[in-house]
Amino acid sequence: MYLPKIYEKFSSEFPELFSQYNQLGAACRNAGPLDEKAQNLIKLGISLGVNSRGGVMSSTRKAVESGASREEIVHAVLLGMTTTGFPNMIAALGWVEEVISRK
Repeated sequence: MYLPKIYEKFSSEFPELFSQYNQLGAACRNAGPLDEKAQNLIKLGISLGVNSRGGVMSSTRKAVESGASREEIVHAVLLGMTTTGFPNMIAALGWVEEVISRK
């Protein structure tokens, strides 16, 4: 699994903070009824909205791993067009394709 170098550096430089951050993430994921695939598609949409390349790529990878099809992932991205704008959507679509093409 690909992880950015800065992510790896942060986790080794601040292990306690990194652990607590992961615990918070797990608690958020367990706070409601959405299944893993739905959570990953929602997080993909959020990442698209803030124009986060790393977030889009991570959420795409996780969505694929949780069983989302390419069509479901692309649909989640297309939904962002009228909310966050064409430039954010098209950038995210490119990042999604980068991840999917590696599989």
